[in-house]
Amino acid sequence: MRLRSKKTQQQIADECGISKSLLSKIENGQTASAVATLSKISEALNVPLSWVLEDKMEQDLVLLPKSSREAKIGDENMGYSYELLANRSQFNGVEPTIVHVTPKDVNVRREAYTHSQDEFIYILEGSIHLFYDGREHYMEKGDTAFFQGSKAHLFVPVDNAGAQVLTLFIDGQL
Repeated sequence: MRLRSKKTQQQIADECGISKSLLSKIENGQTASAVATLSKISEALNVPLSWVLEDKMEQDLVLLPKSSREAKIGDENMGYSYELLANRSQFNGVEPTIVHVTPKDVNVRREAYTHSQDEFIYILEGSIHLFYDGREHYMEKGDTAFFQGSKAHLFVPVDNAGAQVLTLFIDGQL
């Protein structure tokens, strides 16, 4: 995370009030450190303390069978629910998700969303109106779009069949 933040060991060490040598040993797993020190490091890196404390290595392959996935998280009355497809690490920069767009008669969401990540979408099932930056775009199965999440956007179902949208949230900071 320090490298992704484009910070040197000296910069982080200075922010935390520790030596560069100690930070190097912590990064390389050569020494244990007090939680207070790790807390300062997590603040300097702008990551949760739990991430710094996590002892699991980030894996380059994570298999997530459908039966192990939590389907439909969220409140359908707000326009959608979703299921996370693979969460290798909260800091890898990409989060694949299936967004389940609530059927038209149940969907009460009218306010657009914004977020810091860029977004790629692929319509898996059904059709939607993508409202993006003040314009409406009709999209159906097989259509794709890539856009800045910082601009107001909203998926509105065309009918009561709802829709399923494969969404990749991409952290543009990486």
